[in-house]
Amino acid sequence: MAEPEEQQAPALESAEGVQLVAHEDFLGAVEAVLMVAEEPVTPAELSAAVKIPEHQVVSLLDELRAEADGAGGGRRRGFELREVAGGHRYYSRMDYADQVSAFVLGGQTARLSQAALETLAIIAYRQPVARSQVAAIRGVNVDGVVRTLVHRGLVDTAGADPVTGATLYTTTRMFLEKLGVGSLEELPRLSPHLPGVEAAEGHGEDA
Repeated sequence: MAEPEEQQAPALESAEGVQLVAHEDFLGAVEAVLMVAEEPVTPAELSAAVKIPEHQVVSLLDELRAEADGAGGGRRRGFELREVAGGHRYYSRMDYADQVSAFVLGGQTARLSQAALETLAIIAYRQPVARSQVAAIRGVNVDGVVRTLVHRGLVDTAGADPVTGATLYTTTRMFLEKLGVGSLEELPRLSPHLPGVEAAEGHGEDA
């Protein structure tokens, strides 16, 4: 009578379908790529880098996320794996935001002004929106602030208003990345507290 085969942790099959590589090797490879990524990495990009099928990458991402969250009795790490703007990236955990802010703001990091933050918030909740509409809400000229936000990559143009011809502005993928959210739907429900821009629709805007 044949002896039962020893149960082993399943290995992942390489893209060529021939060589089998240890599960931990691929897990470490995906983790290493994510550690050096400066923006969210899609499963397709990870698949090409690690050379395994995309569905296997998705499984590895789930495992890395659970591992960072302390699944199975492990230590909950100071970072977490988030799905943001169609990709995945490691972020510091919000529990330690005060400590991280103290470190970052103690350096030479350029911060947005209060005016820029207010303008960015209006664009985020009212987009697509013209400069004149943002100015009507804030009560001040925002041309310079909007240019700064465009230069920072947080805001971009999105065509023109069909009625007034004014340039419209929207937030960018980088905006989502900086906030650590996957879509605008994840923003806090603050829009009801912002003044409407309808009254500003009659205002023109310089080209």
